Amino acid sequence: MLGEPEVDVRNKEKKILFRREINIPSTTYATYGLYNYPAKFIPHVVAYVLENYARPYMKIFDPFAGYGTVGIVSRIYGYDYELWDLNPLLKILHKSATLELRQVSITKIINEMHESKDIFIPKWSRFSYWYHEDFHDFLFHVWGYYHSLQDDYLKTLLTIPLLKISRYFSYDDMQRQKLSKSPKSVNRVHSLLKKNWKAIFYQMLYQEIKELLQRLKEFWSLHPKKVNAIIKEGIDSLKEELNEKKDILITSPPYLQSQEYIRQAKLDLYWLGYSEKFIRNLRKLEIPYRKIEPFYINSAIYHDFKQDIKKPHLRRIFERYFWGVGRALSRLQEDINSYLFLFVGRSSMEGRPVPIDRIFIEHFVSLGWKHRITLVDTIIARRLFSYRSNPATGNKDARTTGEFLVILQRD
Repeated sequence: MLGEPEVDVRNKEKKILFRREINIPSTTYATYGLYNYPAKFIPHVVAYVLENYARPYMKIFDPFAGYGTVGIVSRIYGYDYELWDLNPLLKILHKSATLELRQVSITKIINEMHESKDIFIPKWSRFSYWYHEDFHDFLFHVWGYYHSLQDDYLKTLLTIPLLKISRYFSYDDMQRQKLSKSPKSVNRVHSLLKKNWKAIFYQMLYQEIKELLQRLKEFWSLHPKKVNAIIKEGIDSLKEELNEKKDILITSPPYLQSQEYIRQAKLDLYWLGYSEKFIRNLRKLEIPYRKIEPFYINSAIYHDFKQDIKKPHLRRIFERYFWGVGRALSRLQEDINSYLFLFVGRSSMEGRPVPIDRIFIEHFVSLGWKHRITLVDTIIARRLFSYRSNPATGNKDARTTGEFLVILQRD
């Protein structure tokens, strides 16, 4: 067992506003914001890394890719990249975000959808709980048209617009991180039922496709390069092995107490044709639900913090997070040639912020990496979701107001 290192990092922390350092108009510019993915990596951070640390012909890797921002930015800067994620949506989102720009008739698409006789029924036993019965046949025909399409381009173009509108017509409260029904979302559905909701659906679809085409136009105006990309969706990042060495690992690991991404995505996954069994098995691979073997985290800060956690269930959450993410990154770092960039927030536990950044610094320094600097970025706008209490603990929500980019270099 290695000794627990004590690394002084306070003098290597520097405040920064990535949004001011990088000339990207907004965090949702171009195709960076097609879909409301939880805890999305902002493009400015990735662009900062590539502009300041990457060199020609380097290969970029993100093992917890989520929305796929690392890939989109890497393509613009001309770097080969590899993305992994447990969520199968990664492939869909990446394909939509990098879709070539073509002239299409949105009106023709909608007319064909309206006339289609094809039907698709999601393989979901709780479908009726999430959709009012008046919507059923209509949605089955809409998605029947989608699944009958032989034109891969049109199918990709329709995917995100249809997912967004189908969720709007569901009972899901879209302001919550987990798939959940609320009085607010029930009222939204009841309000739709009092209107010409079919016309509303097609109007929304027209606007969503139009907006997607505009965002693709912005993406291609950034002159993305032809690069090699490897996308592995629906895979277990905690166990997957790299087939070739990479130069830069840049990732934003799952949040300490917000790791149920499959639960939020499953409504969309059912519409895309995934089965209940498949989705259930994916959920079992998320950190809160899987069996995780103990893994030694070589950090004095980690062990001191764990010792002070009074509630056993919170201690288990703390341990399992670092055992899972720490083991995965410790294994993968062996195949990284130059840099590790870890973008993390200090989630609170029992009212105290967990210094995830410093724990990772101590651990990876013990593995031979050199800590260059930690850049502390202020969160200007709260992300998609907000709570009065933390959904994982029930305690008062005390979310971090800053995020930390830990920069480690191969020593």
